[in-house]
Amino acid sequence: MQHTELLSIIIPFHNEQEVINECQQRISEAIKAIDMQVEILYVNDGSKDKTLGILIDLMRQDPRIKIIDLSRNFGKEIAMTAGLDKALGDAVIVIDADLQDPPELIAEMVSTWRTGFDVVYAKRTQRKGESFIKKITARLFYKLINKISDHEIPENVGDFRLMSRQAVDALNQVRERKRFMKGLFAWIGFSQTAIEYSRDPRLAGETNWNYRKLIKFAIEGISSFTQEPLRLATYAGFITAFCAFVLGLYFIVKTLMFGEVIQGFPTLITVILFFSGVQLLSIGILGEYIGHMFIESKQRPLYFIKKTYSAKADD
Repeated sequence: MQHTELLSIIIPFHNEQEVINECQQRISEAIKAIDMQVEILYVNDGSKDKTLGILIDLMRQDPRIKIIDLSRNFGKEIAMTAGLDKALGDAVIVIDADLQDPPELIAEMVSTWRTGFDVVYAKRTQRKGESFIKKITARLFYKLINKISDHEIPENVGDFRLMSRQAVDALNQVRERKRFMKGLFAWIGFSQTAIEYSRDPRLAGETNWNYRKLIKFAIEGISSFTQEPLRLATYAGFITAFCAFVLGLYFIVKTLMFGEVIQGFPTLITVILFFSGVQLLSIGILGEYIGHMFIESKQRPLYFIKKTYSAKADD
């Protein structure tokens, strides 16, 4: 008996009531061109608006829809993980609900996957609707992390991608709590390729990613995928200690040979502040890694599912 291929589409969402109907409509249109069975997994990451109710109504009209309702807001990285854990497809696509990533690319992703690639990721050629500062900081972040990381993370690539069953199974074996999914997607390896597209602005609503969250996300990404900041702290400590030794030796010799008048208060304060700053920076870097160890040591579950909805039965 011939196996019928299954495509799983994972859509994590948080408060997307303004766009969820349009999202489902465009996904439904996009998958008409695909000769595969399809399951559409919406993962509710603790929404407080009417998105869940709207999706339950849509599910009654389209039996391909399943809804995973998490017990609270765990964050997008964990919501994606929950969807990947539950996806049954031979190929699995992750896409955001805000329609910045066009569902119309799904058919091209499937075609590319069938040529033999395990991961097909969508690379942005334009980032419409984003501020100049956000574009620049994103570019700097990718250049920095790729400079110090052992594993290259593709620039201008988000979470929108297709993965083979083998790649998903590999990714599901990684159960770390501080999850930087863009890095994990690259870390698992397998054959990967890109398709390019122009990213649209959000259809409606507001992004949940403010600059404070983006900075936190960047720090977690860097500390999750490289030990280089620890090495830099070590190098900085060695260099400053060496400079302090040389400077101290200079002042000792100078005092013995020429004497010293009490002066140089600004210089003294500058040196103290410099060394204090280096120490605090090093302690902060060390604290980030200790924090990761602390979170991992508790071995808490990544998430809890409050309820799973499907057209056949409400679990």
